[in-house]
Amino acid sequence: MKNTLAILFVSFLFISCQQKVKPEDISKINGYWEIEKVVFDEGKDKNYTINESYDYFQIGKNNIGFRKKVMPQLDGTFLVNDTQENVKVRFENDKAFLDYTTPYAKWSEELTEISNDKLVFKNAENKEYHYKKAAPINLESDGKKTK
Repeated sequence: MKNTLAILFVSFLFISCQQKVKPEDISKINGYWEIEKVVFDEGKDKNYTINESYDYFQIGKNNIGFRKKVMPQLDGTFLVNDTQENVKVRFENDKAFLDYTTPYAKWSEELTEISNDKLVFKNAENKEYHYKKAAPINLESDGKKTK
């Protein structure tokens, strides 16, 4: 009985400490994001150590914007095509969702965590996509940071 109460207490504490995404947090999405890992429903992870493409988000004040796939180049630029997904941010039941539309499909992802350098989405299949803020590619052997 004591173990059950302890487990319930810890579970309640964990749930109450989760970050809630607020409307003022949405501007943190804007920019280049690199996928770090995908956590599957069964608890397995797939880590991404090298990425050929990043996701670029641009969400305006009206919570409408787009997401594009971009390919970083060694000179600090990005290759971009005309393909993009329209995005609308929606708040429902104390949760934030990104609703995507293309000419071919519509889907939603829950935004579960956001900070200046971390972004986590959960899709309808309970897969969690963990992103980190993209940094410049550094090929200098002396370890100096690139601008």
